[in-house]
Order: sequence, then structure tokens, then C-alpha cells
Amino acid sequence: MTVPTGRRERKKAATRQKIADTALRLFLERGYDAVGIRDVAAEADVAVTTLFSHFASKEALVFEQDEDFEQRLTQAVNGRAPHEPLIPALRREILALVRHCTTDSAAPVWRMIDASPALREYEESMRLRHAESLATAIAAGPDLPQTTTACRTIARFVIDAYSLAREAADPDTAVDEIFRMIEAAWEVAHPSSDQLPAERSPSRSCAVSSTHRVRAAEKP
Repeated sequence: MTVPTGRRERKKAATRQKIADTALRLFLERGYDAVGIRDVAAEADVAVTTLFSHFASKEALVFEQDEDFEQRLTQAVNGRAPHEPLIPALRREILALVRHCTTDSAAPVWRMIDASPALREYEESMRLRHAESLATAIAAGPDLPQTTTACRTIARFVIDAYSLAREAADPDTAVDEIFRMIEAAWEVAHPSSDQLPAERSPSRSCAVSSTHRVRAAEKP
């Protein structure tokens, strides 16, 4: 997450966090559908226009770390050390995010999300947006020459890994299992130089061709 440096930026960040904390407390106390935007603004002691300057919708109040999540994923790609493989870097970031979101304090929030069609729909659109941002970061990597389809596919797998592991009984084990499959898919789409098939030399091609002719001649 980008840490605000100037006084104005710090004040804006503090206001945003106050609004988000207030909204989440009210949602958990009264129920998501029972709380309106005006209720949150009044409780946080801000104008409704101020609330909307920080959050575009009521659903966004629940997912206030949305941008941070997206930035962390793209930074996992762009901030890798030279020659660091892509998939282990993404695995490490997804594992950290899963651990953060599977604490005991997070459980009531996820129950609220699961119970609300509006929040589930918002989460799905958020995941798709994160996947597109991640795919763009992968495609832009100079050491990651890939087709657009391959980049988007791997990005979707990574985003889904977060959701699947978060819901698993053993999140850490789930991350390991899922990323073994992602690693295998990436190797198919992005084989290392020592995995590329060697070009057949003319002598090899001739030998294979001769073998086929001999076998054909031996057939009755």
C-alpha cells in the first residue's frame, strides 16, 4: 500500500480509513442492507459528498483495500528481483493476502459478503478487474514474452487461487496445491530454454526417415 507523505495526503487517508472503519462496524452491527450511505456519513461525521469522494458506492465501503490488493499483485510482477521466476513471486503474494484475509476477525466480514448478492456481485467484478490488471503487468514484462490469451489465463488462475484458498479448510496447503497446477500451466505456455525441443538435425531426420522405410519394406 502506498503510504501518503504530505500532510494533505495523510489527512485524506485518515478520513478515508475512518469512513471505512465506521461503515464496516455499522454493517456488522446492524446488517449490510439495514445501513444506508447517510447513516455511515453521519456516524463518521462527514458529508455524503465527502464519503463519495473516497468511495464510489456502498459496496466499495466493504472492499476498501481493493486498490491495495490490486497494487500488491502488479507489484509482485513488476518488483521482482532480476531473473526471479514469475509464479513463485505471485504465490508468495497470494499466500500473504490469503493469510491476511483468513484471520478470525475477517470471518464475520466474509459471512456478510456471502449473504449479500450485491456484495458477491461486486466482489466478482473486482476480481475480474484485478485479473485484467495482473494480465497487463505480466504481458508488459520484458522477460515474459507471452500471448495475450496466455497472460489473461494465468492471471485468472492466480486471482481464483486467492478465492479458492481463502475458502479452504487449510488455506496454506490449498495455495501450495493450486500453485503447483498454475506452475505446470505456465511451463506449458512459457517453457524455459532447456525445455525447448531441440531442432532435428538433417542426419537425425534422415535416420528417422530411413527407419520408417526399412520398417515399411519389412512388412509382408
